Amino acid sequence: MKKYSEKFSAKLPLLTLFILWFTAGRAFPQMHAADSSSRINLADPTIFHYKDTYYLYGTVEGGANGGFLVYTSRDMKNWEGPKGAKNGYALMKGDAFGDKGFWAPQVFKYNNKFYMAYTANEHIAIAQSDSPLGPFTQQVKEPLAAPVKQIDPFVFIDNDGKKYLYHVRLTEGNRLFVAEMTDDFSAIKPETLKEVLSAKEPWENTAKAEWPVSEGPSILKHNGLYYLVYSANDFRNPDYAVGYAVSKSPVGPWQKYKGNPVLSRKDIGINGTGHGDFVRNSKGDLYYVFHTHQSNTTVGPRITAIVKAHFAKDKASGIDKLVIEKNSFYYPALAND
Repeated sequence: MKKYSEKFSAKLPLLTLFILWFTAGRAFPQMHAADSSSRINLADPTIFHYKDTYYLYGTVEGGANGGFLVYTSRDMKNWEGPKGAKNGYALMKGDAFGDKGFWAPQVFKYNNKFYMAYTANEHIAIAQSDSPLGPFTQQVKEPLAAPVKQIDPFVFIDNDGKKYLYHVRLTEGNRLFVAEMTDDFSAIKPETLKEVLSAKEPWENTAKAEWPVSEGPSILKHNGLYYLVYSANDFRNPDYAVGYAVSKSPVGPWQKYKGNPVLSRKDIGINGTGHGDFVRNSKGDLYYVFHTHQSNTTVGPRITAIVKAHFAKDKASGIDKLVIEKNSFYYPALAND
């Protein structure tokens, strides 16, 4: 999605990005070209696993003003759809907040209801439904209250029942924040708002942009620790990549992994790897769904991709590290009618 404000787009050095794209295309040939007739062109993807079905949602580039499509699968490789309750849409414009810029959805279940946290009009909203296929709606079509533009929501419910909203605020860069939420997901508790991290490492801003970008958060809890997985660099940059930080608390402080990035074009030979979410299959295996550029010369529409992941012992730190199994990378296929 276009996860930046107009202020950011004006500041970004386009010549620098052109040079990066040109050199990237020469240095890293497209190793896993997807068949254009079967690939799924969703950016900022997320997969929700419920019973025996996987549900795939994401940003519809070129059609991001209509809402969110949803595709279904039984094995995460072969997909059908779109299957949404309204013309293929799980959330359609007019049923909930927003009239443009529908980006970065996340779907979760709580108390027998399905919720979708999403971005529209560069604000965050949460809609609900009785089915993962939708329709996701709001009785009151309003975003979460905030004094600034905010995007890329990820709702995490901890074992103690507390609810947290990880998200991006557009303030001197795309910066990651966390805040505790009310029990009905209608607001954050402002007194709990904390900045999580921003793009300060060399790999996180290879274009040396004045508006640094960290975004696309997702949370994993493992052995009592919290792993915040995020993407850095502008999404148009071939160096868009994934890293993570670890904390003993859902609100920090956070320590970035020294081996970042854990997923980048250097790993799989594809430009623009980032902004995704985790899902476990029926066997409990962990996967990361994300997007890549369309090719080494074209950014969009971005393609949905999947890679396997696992935790492994790290003797140096004593903290398990998150490992992306780069050799497991694949593009899920859309079944042809």
